[in-house]
Amino acid sequence: MQNLTELSGNVTSNNSLSVIIKVCVVIPFFCVFLCCIAVMLHIFASHRQFMDTSRYILFAYMLINDTLQLLSSVLLFLFVMGGVKFALVYCIPLLIISTATFQNSPLILATMSLERYVAIFYPLQRPIAWRSDRIWIIILSLWLISCIFPIIDHALMEHDPAVDILSTPVLCKATLVNSSQIQTLFKAATSILFFTVVAVIILFTYVRILLETRKLRQDTDSVSKAMHTVLLHGFQLLLCMLAFTSPITETLIVLHSNWRPEDISYFNYFCFILIPRFLSPLIYGFRDQSLRSYIEKTFLCCLNKVKPCVRGKLQDNSSVF
Repeated sequence: MQNLTELSGNVTSNNSLSVIIKVCVVIPFFCVFLCCIAVMLHIFASHRQFMDTSRYILFAYMLINDTLQLLSSVLLFLFVMGGVKFALVYCIPLLIISTATFQNSPLILATMSLERYVAIFYPLQRPIAWRSDRIWIIILSLWLISCIFPIIDHALMEHDPAVDILSTPVLCKATLVNSSQIQTLFKAATSILFFTVVAVIILFTYVRILLETRKLRQDTDSVSKAMHTVLLHGFQLLLCMLAFTSPITETLIVLHSNWRPEDISYFNYFCFILIPRFLSPLIYGFRDQSLRSYIEKTFLCCLNKVKPCVRGKLQDNSSVF
């Protein structure tokens, strides 16, 4: 009996240690991401030329969307890791935000590719909706489209009579809340539809700009930059699609190792959701020359402010001794 008690105590301590390690890896990673996003959004807000360009407005919108997506997913991750349970009335909005922002990302990439297409083919007669003062119409449309499908998904949820939406505590996990077969099929169909449409749009804009590059003899530099930008959006789309590889990786891990289900879920979350979301906006932001120069100036300015503070503290400490 004593051996069983010691064994259960060891298992509990191992589980607690595993949870602590997972949280200690995710939280610093997320904090670094937030710092980088805050710097870029500060640059956008501080320099008028960025907010007068449709491309940068869409990029700022993508930064905000990815921040909301990571914030909601990290909150859900912490709740699941900590075994925190609460009522569906609080859980469902969080899941809707997480799903809507996830589906919004490929739509933003498609919109940014179309913006480059419009800038190349209609430089003087740009449609009204694509102008910097009217781009908010497209942004609102993207939000509307991305929010409709998660709401329909949760409307299809099969209600359990034993679960009270207002009071019964449940573990806020998508696989538990959206567990019906209809919801699984609906979610798979909408994800395939979203990413297929976006892939077609990016491929179309890339081919069209590529053909235009061969036709034009002047201003080929701007056209080739637009082509590389669209190609980068295709790479960002591939990063987003890594989230759909989780069933494959789960099957491979189960076949070749004896990992626990929660460890497999954590591996998929960190490698195929967190890291791609972290890399996608940073790659685009640091690739842009004008934005990169402002980022470098901001970091240098922060370093110059930190160094005098550190020196002052060192001098104070030395004077005390």
